[in-house]
Amino acid sequence: MIKKPRLLLIITLNKGVINMNKFKKIGLTALAGSLVATSAYAGAVSVAGGASMGVKNNSGKDGGKSWTMGNQLTFSGSGELDNGLNVSISFVLDQGDDAPATNTVTTLDSRGDTSPFDSHSITVSSDTLGSVTMAGEGASSAHSALDTTAAGDIFDNGFGISSPASSDAASGSLLYTLPSIMDDLTVTASYSGGTTAVESTTALGVTFTGVEGLSVSYGQGELGTTATASATVGGSGDATTMKASYAYGSFTAAISNTEVDFDGTGNDDEVDSFKLSYTITDDLSISYGEETHKTSGSPIDEEVESVSVSYTTGGMTVTAAQIDASGVDHSAGDKERWKLGVSFAF
Repeated sequence: MIKKPRLLLIITLNKGVINMNKFKKIGLTALAGSLVATSAYAGAVSVAGGASMGVKNNSGKDGGKSWTMGNQLTFSGSGELDNGLNVSISFVLDQGDDAPATNTVTTLDSRGDTSPFDSHSITVSSDTLGSVTMAGEGASSAHSALDTTAAGDIFDNGFGISSPASSDAASGSLLYTLPSIMDDLTVTASYSGGTTAVESTTALGVTFTGVEGLSVSYGQGELGTTATASATVGGSGDATTMKASYAYGSFTAAISNTEVDFDGTGNDDEVDSFKLSYTITDDLSISYGEETHKTSGSPIDEEVESVSVSYTTGGMTVTAAQIDASGVDHSAGDKERWKLGVSFAF
């Protein structure tokens, strides 16, 4: 809106013949201001949105079926500085993402949800130096960015199975992606500062995609003193993840293994997983996945399997899944869930 009147003023100058000196001064001043404004606003900020609705049903759970929903906005901006560095920001609004266990703080609504602010980060990068990301919240360490199971963490479906311990980064952590060492090789390192309750941690991640259709990753990270793998074990230690996937034609196969070793305890964890996917058309796919969660000292393993179908049209994705679990909390017994959902990207 500022540039247009300045441009019109310059055009008037070129056509005018009266009081030329006065118009020259005005025109040059406007042109200089226009150039400064263009430099200051070289970056651009965009907003992307996501929303979802669904219904789910857990066997043996009081209340039967229940509705689910999600919505968030992601603000992204980037620009190149005069010294060649690229700077980008990301900021997520997601109401209720950080709802407290009890309503002990000032809230925005009766459910006890806190402020809508979620993940946010700043990244500075260049081809020569690589990239440095500082995350205020929602950070991933170099290891935890890779430790999603091959099946997609299907344990996290309301069965009561605890998440394996991870080297999750705390607020204010730094993630460094090295400049290209060789084609198709990505190396990352991270550092998360400590507090009086949590030790500082470091992590490393490596991903190779140099063979068509193949992706291989390795990640290793330290655990803080509050890291837990179940309700009964915790402490400092190390977590290691290895995973690979290979796509051939319409088929994709993926496997993963994560091991968690706690210092000074015999209660270590291990998660094995695999997934097979088949793309029927560009819009329709079907997949089958399994996960096995093992804890040393527990005679019964937690096992989860899932069959899911996904259909995408435009910015809408419709999904259906059947998930079955056994040995939940390392005890005998079975649980199951089916769920239907639709998500939108805009």
